[in-house]
Amino acid sequence: MPHAEKYLLAGVMGFPIMHSRSPAIHNYWLAEYGMLGHYAPLAVKPDGLEKALRALHPLGFAGVNLTIPLKELALPMLDEVDPVAQAIGAVNCVVVGDDGRLRGFNYDAFGYVESLREAAPDWRANQGPAVVLGAGGAARAILAGLLAEGAPEIRLANRTPERAQQLATEFGARVRAIAWDEREEALAGAALLVNTTSMGMTGQPPLEIALDDLPAGALVSDIVYAPLETDLLARAKRRGGRAVDGLGMLLHQARPAFRDWFGPMPKVTPELRRKIEASL
Repeated sequence: MPHAEKYLLAGVMGFPIMHSRSPAIHNYWLAEYGMLGHYAPLAVKPDGLEKALRALHPLGFAGVNLTIPLKELALPMLDEVDPVAQAIGAVNCVVVGDDGRLRGFNYDAFGYVESLREAAPDWRANQGPAVVLGAGGAARAILAGLLAEGAPEIRLANRTPERAQQLATEFGARVRAIAWDEREEALAGAALLVNTTSMGMTGQPPLEIALDDLPAGALVSDIVYAPLETDLLARAKRRGGRAVDGLGMLLHQARPAFRDWFGPMPKVTPELRRKIEASL
């Protein structure tokens, strides 16, 4: 059996953590490759993060994912941070070197772009402007991903306008902050609409936005995956548009992390997607 000489270990740190779907994803791949190992949920509070990260090497961990509220906090604690993670301002993957050095990456941008490609293989970022709603951590990753792919213009709307303006200033001329009240007019001529807010999530108020001005061929994506089909996506489908749910981003961001820790670049199979969908 391959890798039998060493028990492979990785996990996800966050607080709370037991809701995370990452263990099911990575343990599925470990089993698929016949690897002896385990991916564990690790409940780590912010004040214990540095000690927890430094314990990874002596415990034999290949690395960890980081989730809320640790993704920003980890940056100064690592020995090396990838430029993409620096630009996003958050780390969601830590790789432990043989010498104990901790390297930080952010694969949310990769995961997001791959989820669009999976749902719409003909999608290209340069097809037209994108409208992004929200200005939190996920929005930062999505801006970085879309800009790297060649998006000509991103119209960014957030309920707190200062946050949107701050991101526009930081990410450069192709990102333009627009008033939250102008979010519907901003859809005119757009090729992509992305909701990165929690609106539409189970237990949260719905996202209020009329889609009348959105071109028929535009892609509509929502990073929420509980529920899998948000009201926004259902409305996009009713008008004949293409809708991309938030589960793809979660599944695809896990792939390069698994590769960094264990070697193979895994695939998102229909079986894996069904398995995770069933757990939502």
